[in-house]
Amino acid sequence: MTSPLLEVRNLVKHYPRVMAVNGVSFSLQPGVCFGLLGPNGAGKTTTVEILEGIHAPTSGEILYKDQPVGKRFRNEAGIMFQSTALQDFITVRETLLMFAHLYPQNADIDELIERCNLTDYLDQDNRQLSGGQRQRLLLAIALVNDPDMIFLDEPTTGLDPQSRRNFWDLIESIKAQGKTILLTTHYMDEAYVLCDEIAIMDHGKIIAHGTPKELLAEHFDDVILQLPETDVLDSNALPFAVYKRKGVIEITTCDVDQTIESLMANNISLARLQIRSRNLDDLFLELTGKELRG
Repeated sequence: MTSPLLEVRNLVKHYPRVMAVNGVSFSLQPGVCFGLLGPNGAGKTTTVEILEGIHAPTSGEILYKDQPVGKRFRNEAGIMFQSTALQDFITVRETLLMFAHLYPQNADIDELIERCNLTDYLDQDNRQLSGGQRQRLLLAIALVNDPDMIFLDEPTTGLDPQSRRNFWDLIESIKAQGKTILLTTHYMDEAYVLCDEIAIMDHGKIIAHGTPKELLAEHFDDVILQLPETDVLDSNALPFAVYKRKGVIEITTCDVDQTIESLMANNISLARLQIRSRNLDDLFLELTGKELRG
């Protein structure tokens, strides 16, 4: 195995009354998309901001290409922040050129414009961009120095489904170039599609780490049966627990045949029965709980 591009060793961040990050360790191999997931307050944002150089850790070590992070890392990393203010009264083209001048090396700007689908907006003022156009410009800014390491902090928040899917395609094209990506997201379907590895944080620690498929196989050996609540007149008569949510009854089972036999024995129609495999939403809730976080 090749050396990690980025390695995090026992990262700790204390605040006066909070242990925000408590002994976090992981590594990113070149060319992978690594998802860092967790509920609000789990410590993932603090972890990412330490890696990006925004905050200093209380203790721990961060290595980039086997060396402590420093000037080389800053020149070779690209960051798409969760929230970024763009300069008013300048165009998309001028914005890209401005950021390009901040780095000793640059990507091919024309190629970058084409990849991020910005050709039709180059002479448009930043204030006039739609949400999807703005996100594509912010991604182009993160790529303007042709980085080896890219941080994408909740890049599709607020986008409509079509814009999200288009943005996924952009991220896949970046991965195809051999770039290494650290992604944070609250969309579990996004993490499943894009990430080669995921780490789930809670209370400042990593509580699960692996590929999405490995983690699902490790934690679940069952499936979910779903029926409209109107098709189940008396759920209390069923010989197993049911969960009701928004007009749908969910049944968790390891034996689909036996469960269906029980439903039929209780004269429940199977015409609208749906069976789904466990997904990352289930895993996330299983590991971090269902209570609302601040």
